Formats: sequence, structure tokens, C-alpha cells
Amino acid sequence: MPEPSETLRVAAIGDLHVKEDHTAPYRELFGEISRDADVLVIAGDLTDLGKPREAEVLAEDLRACSIPVIAVLGNHDYECGCEQEVTNILRQAGVRILDGQAIEIDGVGFVGVKGFAGGFGRRMLGSFGEPAIKAMVAEGVNEAMKLENAMRQVRAKRAVVVLHYSPIVETIEGEPLEIFPFLGSSRLAETIDRFKVSAVVHGHAHRGCYQGHTLGGAAVYNVAQHIEKPTGKPYAILEI
Repeated sequence: MPEPSETLRVAAIGDLHVKEDHTAPYRELFGEISRDADVLVIAGDLTDLGKPREAEVLAEDLRACSIPVIAVLGNHDYECGCEQEVTNILRQAGVRILDGQAIEIDGVGFVGVKGFAGGFGRRMLGSFGEPAIKAMVAEGVNEAMKLENAMRQVRAKRAVVVLHYSPIVETIEGEPLEIFPFLGSSRLAETIDRFKVSAVVHGHAHRGCYQGHTLGGAAVYNVAQHIEKPTGKPYAILEI
């Protein structure tokens, strides 16, 4: 059995928002990424409205990608209520869609959940009051629990966490303050900091910042394609 490589080059991008009337929107980019990296990670919002046809357009473009592809869904992928069909189409195209699971590639564990909203630090939404508020908090807690259960599956010494929602405030700074609670939750960071994590990637905050850290020191990267990155390209390259 071959030894895992010392460094795995991970290309990470989020918020593709593929539309059904797009023609090969990412084919050339996926070909470029295949020459640049060992693994491609997509941090949610694969489609614009969660339509199966949008997933088919993306699946067709992914034929240009010759490296493993790992992804999580984002909020846009749920818009039409067809998230399972979207997932099935992309899985048939070879994408590893993670929703509370962990996989290992070349000595690196990849763990993925969508995450959810809820706010950060002392301003995080609590489970108090109307049933609708309690249901919202419960959804955030459930995503954090899925993340924890998946992290416990990792046996590799290196681990990458793939999210759509942010676990920290730093990487959403630049967005309007009024929408901060809807861009992520500290519950995700609290879970991440219970484990040894090499990197965390997320999307969702199109006007946020590229890099930050959890309180425990885990490096967090906002890889939404709109964010300026050191590569100067829509995707980041992380050496894990």
C-alpha cells in the first residue's frame, strides 16, 4: 500500500451558483484546478436554486475534473426542495457529497456538514421563547452534533472540515452587521476546537474576508468564489 504524500494540495471554492441556462460555466476552471491540485473541495451553493437541471449542468462540467471532488450543500441547494435529487445527480458524477460523514484521501480526513445560522459568541441565539426560535436553534445544534460525530470517525493525523456556513466572525467581516447571525454559528467552532484540525473551509459570505482562526487556533478560510484569495483566482490552494 503506497505511503500517503507529505503534502496534499487542496483546491477550495464555494458558491458556484450554477444556473440551468449556463453553458459550461466552470469547465475550463475545473480543468485548471485538476492541474493545480490533488483534491477539489466545494463549500456549498453548488446550484443557484437547487434545481436538478442546475446539478446536471454542474455534473457535465465536472467531467473536466480529473481529481477527487468533495462537496457539501449550501442553503441555495435546498431552495426547490430537491436537495436529495441534486445530491444523487452529483454523486452519480463522482462527487463525494458529505453531510455528517468523513472520508480519507491520501492520508487526509475530510469532514463535511452544511452548518447553519445562529450567531456568534455571547450574541449566539439561545433556545428560548417561541417554538420557531427553538426550532432554529435546534437545527444549528443538530448540524454541530453531525460535525462532532463525523470528526470522531477521522483516523488520519490531518483533517479538513468543509462547511457552507461560517464557524467564526472574522471571515464574514465585510458583510452587513444585520445579517451576521444568518451567516454562521459559533457552535460549529466550539465543535471544531474539540479536535485537531488542519484547516476549515466555508463559503456563504460573499463579501467577507479570506482568513481567520477559531478560538482554539484552527485556521479558517472563506473560499466563496467572490472572495479575494492569495492565488488571485476564484479558488484557494491549501497545502495540507
